[in-house]
Amino acid sequence: MKGIVSVNYLLKWNLIGLIVGIIAGIGAIIFYTLLELCTYTFLGLGAGFFPPKPGVEAISWVQPSNPLRLIGIITLGGLVSGLMVYTFAPEAEGHGTDAAIRSFHREEGRIRARIPLLKTIASAITIGSGGSAGREGPTAQISAGYGSIVASILKLNPRDRRIALAVGIGAGIGSIFKSPLGGALLSAEILYRRDFEVEALVPGLIASVIGYIIFCTYDGYEPIFKFPVVHISALHIPFFMVEGVVCGFFGLLYVISFYRAHEVFSRLFEKLKLPVHFKPALGALITGIFVVTVAKLFNPIVGYGALGMGYGFLQMAMFNLLPLEVMLTLAIVKIVATSLTIGSGGSGGVFAPGLVIGGMVGGAVGMLMHSLFPSVVTLSVVPAFVAIGMIALFGGISKAPISVLIMICEMTKNYELLFPGMAAVAISYMITGDHTIYIEQVGTRADSPAHRMEMSVDILRKIKVWEAMIPAERVMTVSPSNTVLEVLDLIEKTGFMGFPVVEDGKLVGVITFQDLESVSIEKRAETRIDEVMTKKVVVVYPDDTLESALIKLVEMDIGRLPVVERGDEKKLVGFITKGDIIKAHAREVTKLLEV
Repeated sequence: MKGIVSVNYLLKWNLIGLIVGIIAGIGAIIFYTLLELCTYTFLGLGAGFFPPKPGVEAISWVQPSNPLRLIGIITLGGLVSGLMVYTFAPEAEGHGTDAAIRSFHREEGRIRARIPLLKTIASAITIGSGGSAGREGPTAQISAGYGSIVASILKLNPRDRRIALAVGIGAGIGSIFKSPLGGALLSAEILYRRDFEVEALVPGLIASVIGYIIFCTYDGYEPIFKFPVVHISALHIPFFMVEGVVCGFFGLLYVISFYRAHEVFSRLFEKLKLPVHFKPALGALITGIFVVTVAKLFNPIVGYGALGMGYGFLQMAMFNLLPLEVMLTLAIVKIVATSLTIGSGGSGGVFAPGLVIGGMVGGAVGMLMHSLFPSVVTLSVVPAFVAIGMIALFGGISKAPISVLIMICEMTKNYELLFPGMAAVAISYMITGDHTIYIEQVGTRADSPAHRMEMSVDILRKIKVWEAMIPAERVMTVSPSNTVLEVLDLIEKTGFMGFPVVEDGKLVGVITFQDLESVSIEKRAETRIDEVMTKKVVVVYPDDTLESALIKLVEMDIGRLPVVERGDEKKLVGFITKGDIIKAHAREVTKLLEV
């Protein structure tokens, strides 16, 4: 039987993984194409700004021909996005991943069917018009929506619907970032700060690979970034650990700045009683003015490098084309621009900005180490600091260190980054503590409303009846010869609603308040208990679990059970009620929370 169940399970999730993967791969192509078109139309044709592209060695870019027009285009993008989102689907605001995580934990994995379409268009306009955001959050929410739609079509139960949603997140991200393994791991890791949704892993692997193949058939199998050959030795590990410390603190700055901006915009619009539809437009306007000012006063790369996803400028850092002060300043400017764009409700992801911030911080640390220890940290090693900065910063604040580590290795096709990346992201993860860019994450599965009932059942399976029952020597019993009136008086004095009926030390029945009430008042003084008691007694054994005891209580619609010796059902060893089970469960939960 178990074999049949396992086969059915595998067939079901292989099918779901296949369907979700196909839809996510196609959805990633549509979103990617629309994003490229919007970027070319708004930033390119509209503002004369052609940002550098990642994945190429010959890097070139064109500054905006008209900065004022650039400000107008960014503002227009925020306005259109805000009107779309807040009019038709307010839950599509912001970076999207949080909405998908919230849906998993609190909404039974349900995402409205309109979300994928709206999120695709709104995010493409926001990012394509220059908003400082990434394509990860939109892709996560879009693909999670596809997973929810598939679950609805297949009429899956809430538990399976949630898993399909998580699988959709991993498949979408694995596709558009060309990172199938990292995407699959992300589907299991992104939901918690300190746990994994292990059930999502196997179907996530299937869906992520399928989505990756479909997307790469369209866009090619080359990695997102061109990465130079870097040779890392054991001598470099301490330097990368120092980088992990720096990235941890910059990660905290990013999270605090992001949510502070969100709070300020929300309070401002609430205080002025303005329609929230215009929040993203205000954020975009301030972003445009800010980056243009920085570009004019400091450096064009520092200003304009904060627009859009910024992957092209990250590629420049990997080729050692940016000096230390430019990378460090750009990291700070990117934090501000992203906080303004998405914190105001703009539609876009926090993943890409997080990678750019981490890469720039890492590159700055690498350049500093090169200037201090040129013989150990040579210039050829600095690109590794850029990539490991991406891992350390975003792996720390996303609370998904393993999946981010694998993703960056896949996005650069350089697996030599694994070991130094592990050291750096572990330190960053510890420094950031419980601070996360995804506030809808919960600590562990035990903290998730989605798993609360499962956790309760698991606890009841671990506790035996003898641990919760009232022992026989403390059980109040009655005799078959007692009258109904006598037992009713006993109920009034003790508050107990039922008693085992024992004769000559043997269990012969159970009497409850309902049994007694069935006797007319005038006959209660003369009617004996053995005339109205339940003689066919439902019992449990001391070594049964509380789960099995609770099932019997619920199925029989009764409130108490005699506990008898296995092999001798006339020997009463205890008594257990629903209240006893609740108390035992509460004690066990308290112990778990104390741990």
